[in-house]
Amino acid sequence: MPIDRADLRRFLSALHPYDALDPQVLEDLLPAFQQQTMETNQDIYTLGQPLDGLYLIHKGTVEVRDQNGAQISQLGPRNSFGERGLMRDGLAATSARTREESRLLVLPPAEFRHLIETQPAAKKFFDRQRAPKPKRADLSTSRVETLMAPAPLTCPPHTPVRDAAQLMHSRHISSVCITEGKVLRGIATIRDISGKVVGGGLPYDTPLSEIMTADPLTLPPSAIGSDVLHMMMERRIGHVPVVDGGNLVGMVTQTDLTRFQAMTSAELVSELAHARTPQDMARVTTRIPQLLVQLVAGGNRHEVVTRLITDIADTATRRLLALAEAELGAPPVPYLWAACGSQGRQEQTGVSDQDNVLFLHDDFTEDMRPYFEGLAKIVTDGLNTCGYVYCPGDMMASNPRWCQPLRVWRGYFDSWINKPVPEAQMLASVMFDLRPIGGTATLFENLQEQTLAKAAKNSIFVAHMISNSLKHTPPLGLLRGFATIRSGEHKNQLDLKHNGVVPVVDLGRVYALQGSLAQVNTRARLETAMGASVLSQSGGQDLLDAYDLIAETRLEHQARQIKAGNAPDNYLAPADLSDFERSHLRNAFVVVKSLQSAVGHGKGMLG
Repeated sequence: MPIDRADLRRFLSALHPYDALDPQVLEDLLPAFQQQTMETNQDIYTLGQPLDGLYLIHKGTVEVRDQNGAQISQLGPRNSFGERGLMRDGLAATSARTREESRLLVLPPAEFRHLIETQPAAKKFFDRQRAPKPKRADLSTSRVETLMAPAPLTCPPHTPVRDAAQLMHSRHISSVCITEGKVLRGIATIRDISGKVVGGGLPYDTPLSEIMTADPLTLPPSAIGSDVLHMMMERRIGHVPVVDGGNLVGMVTQTDLTRFQAMTSAELVSELAHARTPQDMARVTTRIPQLLVQLVAGGNRHEVVTRLITDIADTATRRLLALAEAELGAPPVPYLWAACGSQGRQEQTGVSDQDNVLFLHDDFTEDMRPYFEGLAKIVTDGLNTCGYVYCPGDMMASNPRWCQPLRVWRGYFDSWINKPVPEAQMLASVMFDLRPIGGTATLFENLQEQTLAKAAKNSIFVAHMISNSLKHTPPLGLLRGFATIRSGEHKNQLDLKHNGVVPVVDLGRVYALQGSLAQVNTRARLETAMGASVLSQSGGQDLLDAYDLIAETRLEHQARQIKAGNAPDNYLAPADLSDFERSHLRNAFVVVKSLQSAVGHGKGMLG
């Protein structure tokens, strides 16, 4: 029995994006929806077929399959499908079939296009491409939550001044917030202690409550930087507590404002390039998390953020190489220090270990090994001091296996290509991401070209690499859900690295192998693969959009953790996302799974 107009209005009014439409716009849209009742196991549309419109499930269950017949979604009531093809060329990008008797609402193509062209909420919901971001943030447009130091020092009112002063000294800060529970009661600064206790002759066991500024001026996290600056200038204060819902959540000081305006990746690079010791360098790299927050808040794209952060790691590596040579003397033969992993791809985030190797000139003899062992130890230890922790798999130049003359490296690659056993596949995957960092770059140039050419011609090796690339799968569950981690510390969370970014990284590496493409950066690989017709324009653009969404979601998650005073990681709870964000993230995972299916069936180009 068809649903009447009133029921259709109630149904759509509770469903995004229709709930965001002006009531009259929604009323005018109602007659456009066509109703279809379909039997169990009935085809709705097939791949490549012109779409009748946007489909919305009112009742029943629908399964969606990719071009190879693999199920990528099982959808229930309130879910839409078909938008991907409609947003592209009007042809179905998947196949859809009912699993049980279903009632579908269909919005014809012309009405769908008019809806997204005239209603921003609809465009935002259905368009897979992320909206352009502002070029950069400045103090006047940045929110206070981006500027503040989270978890400021707090003490109860009865705390002796002496104890508070010792705490401030040990933490190198100039103020303490006086709280009862999470409620802010006052603030005391070094100036208060100096003027009221030292200058005023009060005993050092005077309670903070007697010298604090009670009920100080505060701002909410939603305030902007100019609010802080204007308050400081007008009231002649240097500290502004940040309060949310009556609870203290952060502190902004004049130093924070100065640091925000001054800190850039170039500043960190300059300081690293002139540092005298690894310890000096570590004091610079501890500012990387705040730089990440600032770059993300500034609206920079993920590939810009990760490139700038990787540039800092590159500079640290080259400085450590220079310090090592200054200590050990000139190298006995030319060498090349190369990075692999995320540093090699220029995709480092707020969580990075080190992956590196040494290529030595073929004039190398074993009596020279102590020199390069010493060099590798100085650099890898220094990187660890700087926060780039030792590789858990010992993929480092300090491991003799990865510190070899060029002739040995050629043998490594040849053996991995000719006998693609599991370890060889893993090692080849890592080594295809190599990028020169310091030393003599020409040691690597011919090796890279020749290895790519050999690998691309070996169909068995390529097949094994494709199989290996499919081991990391997007975290998709049935009925529009996510397949979260089932147990352990990160139970019910998504791994945005191994199940989010890594599947796309693996696909990019396969396309580079198939096309003998020299690019190492994932986004550059995908774009070049499209230009070389290894990957179709439509499939490539879908994958780029999906990759952008996943990578930026990961960076935004890390930035939120840093702002909250926590160490960044790659684990995200879906409950922390809005319905809109969950829907788009899941759609991105569906695209990645579709491309994996295409590669796995020998169809590198997705139509």
